[in-house]
Amino acid sequence: MKMLVAVAALAALAACSPKAQNETAEAANTMAADTSATMNAATGDVSNAADQAFGAAEASMDNVGSRAGNAADDIGQGVDDAGNDIED
Repeated sequence: MKMLVAVAALAALAACSPKAQNETAEAANTMAADTSATMNAATGDVSNAADQAFGAAEASMDNVGSRAGNAADDIGQGVDDAGNDIED
């Protein structure tokens, strides 16, 4: 939408006085700078959100791996205990 406004402003630029042309050019430059700043901020926000999401996923996977390892150890200990009970 901002780009459409900028294009319309530039089209009107040719029919205006030098002062109006300068003001229109300044407005177009300001809109372009605002658009660029907004896009940079959005890119940073998305990147930060992705980093947090991947970090949380990695922590969850680590927890699952630890729990699975502990469960396997418990099963192994249970088998050992059962074997010892049978021997006794």
